Amino acid sequence: MVAFVNRFALGSAVLALLALAIPLWRLGRRRSGAGVLGTYEAVFAQSPHGMLVVDSSSNSFEIVDANLALQRSLGYDLEELRQMPLQRIFSDDGGAPEALLAQLRETPARLLIETGQRCRDERLVHVEISGYRIDVGARSLFALTTRDITMRRRVEAQLLEKQHHLDHLAHHDQLTGLPNRLFLAAHLPGAIDEAKRTGAMLAVLFLDLDRFKHINDSRGHATGDKLLKAVAQRIRSTTRTDDIVVRMGGDEFIVVLKSVTTSDQINETASRITDALAAPVLIDGRPLVTTASIGVSLFPRDGSNMGELLRQSDTAMYQAKDRGRNNFQLFSPVMERKLKERIAVESSLRAALQAKQLDVHYQPIVDIESHRVVALEALVRWRHPTHGFIPPGRFVAVAEETGLIVPIGEFVLEHAIEDAARWRASGAAAVPISVNISAVQLQRSDLAATIARLTRTHGVSPGMLQLELTESALFQRREGRNGESSQDAIARLRELGARIAIDDFGTGYSSLSYLKQWRVDYLKIDRSFVRDLVTDMSDLAIVEAIIAMAKHLNIEVVAEGIEGWQQLEKLRQLGCPYAQGFLLARPVPYEQCRGYLTGQPLDLTCQLPVLHELEATGS
Repeated sequence: MVAFVNRFALGSAVLALLALAIPLWRLGRRRSGAGVLGTYEAVFAQSPHGMLVVDSSSNSFEIVDANLALQRSLGYDLEELRQMPLQRIFSDDGGAPEALLAQLRETPARLLIETGQRCRDERLVHVEISGYRIDVGARSLFALTTRDITMRRRVEAQLLEKQHHLDHLAHHDQLTGLPNRLFLAAHLPGAIDEAKRTGAMLAVLFLDLDRFKHINDSRGHATGDKLLKAVAQRIRSTTRTDDIVVRMGGDEFIVVLKSVTTSDQINETASRITDALAAPVLIDGRPLVTTASIGVSLFPRDGSNMGELLRQSDTAMYQAKDRGRNNFQLFSPVMERKLKERIAVESSLRAALQAKQLDVHYQPIVDIESHRVVALEALVRWRHPTHGFIPPGRFVAVAEETGLIVPIGEFVLEHAIEDAARWRASGAAAVPISVNISAVQLQRSDLAATIARLTRTHGVSPGMLQLELTESALFQRREGRNGESSQDAIARLRELGARIAIDDFGTGYSSLSYLKQWRVDYLKIDRSFVRDLVTDMSDLAIVEAIIAMAKHLNIEVVAEGIEGWQQLEKLRQLGCPYAQGFLLARPVPYEQCRGYLTGQPLDLTCQLPVLHELEATGS
């Protein structure tokens, strides 16, 4: 490439000197060497490039001479050209050769410039002009060579257009057309600098669609893509033109609100987004409803750079998820502490699965009238080597969010079936084992196949299992592996012979139509209704209604969280058959569980010291 440029420069210089030699000869300033000059004149005349000589002695820029190539390209003969001002021939799109004239006035040793060449028929040809100045006595002349660069300009324009297209592809999401992560990285720092200069606030909104994976898995990726395009349009429609809306990837979006003066602006925008997304989206003739969890961080309060603001808004978004989704939360330092704790719990929980720190304890479910044990509930327990006992309330929710609940659930299920086989082999009384099943576990694993395999391996009847599901897991029409709905998965469990219980009844959907449609063996009244059963008339009415309804539907009822004699007596009066709680029996590991499986009534007086200990510790 360098060699080409050097050859071109040398060629231009030779042509310029040749162009100068001819006019000098014609002017009669040099009479000798007529043969050489005749040769030069032939080169000047036959050059394929336009050549001319301009007199700049008095800034008149009169055309002294022009070769045939230039005359033909312009459509003028030499005499016509000599009568024309230079600016009539060379003019840019604006009409005046300002750059060329300016360089000629500065009388440089050489010049190189691109401009337009105006022809007789008013065509504008793009040319590159190169030239050299030579002083001849008191006269200053410029030898100029013109080269048609119209094709080069056309190619450059095409390349520039393609480059712009490639830049657009690199900085925009192909599915939604929104700017992408690279665009955000290029523009958010500038928006932050602008906010610093003006003293205004800047808000970063991190949006994550709620349960989008379920839509993708159940309706297919094509439907998911159409939904993302509709969501992108709705988000863009709720923001100002100078705000930045970015698709980060997957179902995550970023909105950057510039020039924020009050927190009300942020609240209004976030509310507009949630309202816009709440309306159903019609895709392939079927309505789809999606919501978003939104986290908000503010500059300069929550961070001084892009990384900090994105991290804090992401943290706030997880807080919105924890608070039921379909809402927005402003970042606070408390959220960051909770997120760090959640990450620490997740990391430790993964290690606990590998290190076998988890165990299964069993708590009896007792017949209120006879005080006999009618079932055992399997409860997961985690004893950390340094932090000691970690209550389920601290890690079960994290396990569900991260999917770790699937291996944990299988661990509990396998232990329960194995322990049931060991109790039977030892001659203990056979009672059903109640195992909690997460909605995530129901959707992501083939639970029926797992139970069939485990019960077959250990020689235990699936009828010995009582599977406890929350109302959301039982009633929501979600699809899991291989397109199987939750209801289909539960039906397969029933076909195996397992019994189904609704856990925490009354705190979720509590749909009577579903109770009629789906066969349920047990309802477990949530402890929040049992706790104030004796003192709160509303709780009493709810518990009484649940018990009466279950009797009419031939569904057994278990009351959870019994910690007082008055609660137990009131439940007996209401006709509740079964109860569970620390008043009756506490959860114990396998080795201590034989005392519950003698077939004899429990001695409830032995539980009083346990209750006093719980009251003293606030457990």
